Amino acid sequence: MNWREFDLFNPSDEHKMLREAVASFVKAEVEPQALEYDRTERFNLPLFRKLGEMGLLGITVPEVYGGSGLDAVAAVIAHEEIASSDPGFCLAYLAHAMLFVNNLAVNGSEEQKRRVLPGVCAGTHVGAMAMSEPNYGTDVLGMETTAKRDGDHYVINGQKMWITNGCIDEEGTPADYVWVYAKTGEKNGRPQISTFLVEKGMPGYSVGQKIRDKSGMRASNTAELVFNNCRVPVSALVGQEGESVRHMMRNLEIERVTLAAMSLGIARRSVEAMVKYSKERKAFGQPLSSFGQIQRHIAESYAEYNACAAYVYDTARKMNLDDHGATGNRLASDGVKLVTTTAAKNIADRAIQVLGGYGYVGEYVVERLWRDAKLLEIGGGTLEAHQKNITRDLTRD
Repeated sequence: MNWREFDLFNPSDEHKMLREAVASFVKAEVEPQALEYDRTERFNLPLFRKLGEMGLLGITVPEVYGGSGLDAVAAVIAHEEIASSDPGFCLAYLAHAMLFVNNLAVNGSEEQKRRVLPGVCAGTHVGAMAMSEPNYGTDVLGMETTAKRDGDHYVINGQKMWITNGCIDEEGTPADYVWVYAKTGEKNGRPQISTFLVEKGMPGYSVGQKIRDKSGMRASNTAELVFNNCRVPVSALVGQEGESVRHMMRNLEIERVTLAAMSLGIARRSVEAMVKYSKERKAFGQPLSSFGQIQRHIAESYAEYNACAAYVYDTARKMNLDDHGATGNRLASDGVKLVTTTAAKNIADRAIQVLGGYGYVGEYVVERLWRDAKLLEIGGGTLEAHQKNITRDLTRD
């Protein structure tokens, strides 16, 4: 049975063709390398650049800047399909295509977009977004990184931590472009956060360390970034000083919906693994699928996947990227990530249970999916942050 024949998941022929193309690429190119790159904690940069050849790195960017000009549903399709095989690699894709590229397409100046977007859409350059710090994550306004005006430059000082694509190889080469948030002062007693487009080679910008021995998402590089009297031209400022919260909000919904789409990929692959194994493995002379305990794991997981998928695709369908993806429906973007990330982790856990000892080793995939799933409950907004946001929005007069 093809679970994705429903119109909701492929609302147009273009979406169906995109899914088929990405699924074929995943089967031929992504799946064969996934286990090796997870084990060795390496980012497959050559494979990543092939996503640019397919038009996926600028999937939501207008064609005039080198993108594909597709909608949020297309972005969800791409992330679900890639994450079904290699969530770590998919996280590197998301950090580039959504956190950096889409962010720039939505919030950058015309000059910044025309200069930077063609390269990052093609895959010749890699982008990252730097918000979290050693002492601050969800508490964005508490960040300690500063940017002070000095003539026709800004001087940035601080550290950023847990940055996906912060480095792109084993030598610690930094990302070509980093979308950096930093304090530029206060207004009415409230910190002003501003956005800067920092480029590789700018003095004072370097990789501090590559974060190793992560539980999951090992096929994406995570790094500490250091800004030590980093001098950037005034033209590196995105918009005006103090506009970062606006920039964040305009990109927030597509970020969270695609993170939820990654969870769909993990959940679907886990169900497929359960179904396949339960048909082939026998116990007491019967296939595992004939036992009620196993049936419960499979049936509940299948139903949960489809419920989550309906929620995610419906939310994506209602997003209007021409209006910067900011539909004003933060409730939905928080909601889909809240429910889908935990569902994916639980479904991967059931898959390990169904596969038994085989599920606990890397060769059978679900062990890796389980480890990768946990990060999605933390990154891009913690479960607790979503719970707070949803409750606050629902109780607001």
